[in-house]
Amino acid sequence: MNNLIAKINVSLNILIKNLMKKIMLFGVLGLLTLASCKKDWTCKCTESVGGNSSSVIIEDMTRADAKAECDEGDASAFGITIDCELQ
Repeated sequence: MNNLIAKINVSLNILIKNLMKKIMLFGVLGLLTLASCKKDWTCKCTESVGGNSSSVIIEDMTRADAKAECDEGDASAFGITIDCELQ
């Protein structure tokens, strides 16, 4: 009788471990899907002189692509610097 209970206990532990692995796998896949989704971003550019700022919407891009496009707005000329940051 004790041998049967031990075998059932081992089988249940294996089932629980397999179930937990599947849950973790789906959780990780879900996070990766959300992290790489395309959405709209705001790029805010500010002048070093006067502090004037303007914002532009960057549409339907991943965060990395939107940051790269926003950083293209960085400029410097005649002592004035424009710094653009993704919001």
